[in-house]
Amino acid sequence: MAIKPVGGAANILKTILGLGLGGFLVFYAFKLVTGGSVGGYSFIPQDVQVTYVQSDFKYDFNDEDALAILENPQRYNREFNQLVYDFNMALLQHVANRMNLPDSLMPLVAVEYDKHHAYLKRLYYEDYIALKDTTSSIYRQWYDSEASSSVEFFHEVAAKYTCFLINHVISTLLKTEDGNISVKGRQVDTPCGVAMTEGLDPLINRLKESAAIRDFSRSKGYLEERVEKVVAELATMELRDKKGLNKQMMTKFLGINVSSTEFEVSAISILKVGFDLQKLFKIDMDTDAKKIIVTLPQPEILSHEVFPRFDKLDIGWLREVEDQDFNQNIDLLRQEFRRDALESDIMEKAKTQAKDLMETMLSPLIIAQNRGYSLEVKFGNTNPEYTEEQAKYDGLNLRN
Repeated sequence: MAIKPVGGAANILKTILGLGLGGFLVFYAFKLVTGGSVGGYSFIPQDVQVTYVQSDFKYDFNDEDALAILENPQRYNREFNQLVYDFNMALLQHVANRMNLPDSLMPLVAVEYDKHHAYLKRLYYEDYIALKDTTSSIYRQWYDSEASSSVEFFHEVAAKYTCFLINHVISTLLKTEDGNISVKGRQVDTPCGVAMTEGLDPLINRLKESAAIRDFSRSKGYLEERVEKVVAELATMELRDKKGLNKQMMTKFLGINVSSTEFEVSAISILKVGFDLQKLFKIDMDTDAKKIIVTLPQPEILSHEVFPRFDKLDIGWLREVEDQDFNQNIDLLRQEFRRDALESDIMEKAKTQAKDLMETMLSPLIIAQNRGYSLEVKFGNTNPEYTEEQAKYDGLNLRN
């Protein structure tokens, strides 16, 4: 005979089960809201949903002014920083427009970028200067590559930091979890991809076209007249080097090599490093410290001679060798000589030799005074910011 539970006991059992289930649901909901884990499983938030819309990249600038800044970033230091600011803001605005960010967030794009511009402009400038040898402009003009190479260097630096900047600013504005963004719409791409393919690449291509015209015009009129100038230089180091280059060019027909041209070029380089005293040369007397202070400019490459020689020239029957094939490779050797020199310790050695030379020249005069003075050699900044008055004098419409 089966025993049936008493009605009161059954109600108590139902109440206990109900309270337990309700407590579990409250606990589960609390963990979901606070981001905690339940039973070893973490709550995974959904990605931010973004729908791309059509928008054109807009960046209004003067090509000639931009190229002038890129060719001489030390002289136009302030304008270079402004160029970086305007360009990065244009990229951010374009990505924000393509992502159709709400009006409430659009003003915050500039606010967020301003937090990063101070260190980004320094990184852009230092990396660009490291790539660009500003003392070789006379050679680049001769080989039709001054403006073009400047654009390529800027492209390399900008490509290095664009994705970091775009991802960081956009993810901060949207308050994403781990930077995850889901996008939909036409021409779907990551925010970084939008900035690179729709902003950076078209701008660089536009500058390259202007640079090619600038280089061609400049090289054709290069040294039309004999130029004489006063030189006040102190050369303290000489570097001699030798390099070679082998290049093979193939002519194909239906994917099959039918002809080839091969040439070998070797060259010796004689490069002198020292100080352009017209930029900076001062002798001061510090009576309190009893010092004679000589201030020199920073060392630079004063002269560079490259003597190429063709060791082999084997031209195939279907291959025409153009002048630019030879010129570009000779210029490549010249660039490698200078790059190796700049990456070595020759600049520090030039400073050491300059100090020794100043000691040799001036110490006897200082000792003859019999006042207990000593000699100190310093190296000053020879690249102050370019003023607006100087820009107007040079015919440039540089923005502040």
